[in-house]
Amino acid sequence: MTEKERMLAGKLYIANDEELARMNLKKTKLLRQFNNCDDYNERKALIKQLMGRIGETFNIEPPLRMDYGCNTYIGNNFYANCELIILDVARVFIGDNVFIGPRVSIFTAGHPLDSKVRNTNLEFGKEIKIGNNVWIGGQTVINPGVKIGNDVVIGSGSVVTKDIPDGVVAVGNPCKVLRKITSEDSKYWEKLAKEYEEE
Repeated sequence: MTEKERMLAGKLYIANDEELARMNLKKTKLLRQFNNCDDYNERKALIKQLMGRIGETFNIEPPLRMDYGCNTYIGNNFYANCELIILDVARVFIGDNVFIGPRVSIFTAGHPLDSKVRNTNLEFGKEIKIGNNVWIGGQTVINPGVKIGNDVVIGSGSVVTKDIPDGVVAVGNPCKVLRKITSEDSKYWEKLAKEYEEE
C-alpha cells in the first residue's frame, strides 16, 4: 500500500511521502489564492478545485485551513464562518444544510499515544461524518472518528469526542446531549418566522 492508501484506510502512515507532498502543495496554492481573493465567484471556483466534492450553494468565509481539501465532501447549502480548520487526512463527510460558526476545528488526524512510536512520525486518521441540517457553534472542536447525526445543534465551545445522535442539542467539554429538539421548538421558531414574514 502507498502512504496515501494507508492514510485513507485509517492505518498508520508517514506523511512525508512524495505523493502526499504533491497533494499538499496543490492545496497550499489553492488556499493561498482563496484566502487572498476578494471576488466571491472566483473563491467559489477555487473551492470546487480544492474539495473532493461540494454542493452548488455554499459560502465559506476566509481564512480557511485544510490538510488536503480533496478528502472533504460537502453537500448543498453549506455555510462556514471565518477560520474554519479541516485536517482531512481521513475523509470528512458533511451533509446538506450545515452551518458552521467561526473558528471551528474538524480534526481527523491522530498520533500514537506511545512517544517512541509517535517520534518515528507515524500518524493516522479517522473519518468524520456530519449529517444534514446541522448547526455547529463557534470554537467547537470535532475529534477523529466522530459521527454527528441529522438535525443537531452543537453549542459553541464544545469538544466533540463521541458520536452525537439525531435531533438533539449537545454542548460542553466533553460534548454531551443536553436535550432533544422537539415539536415545541419547531412551533416556536415557525411562529417567529411567520411574524417576520408578516412585518
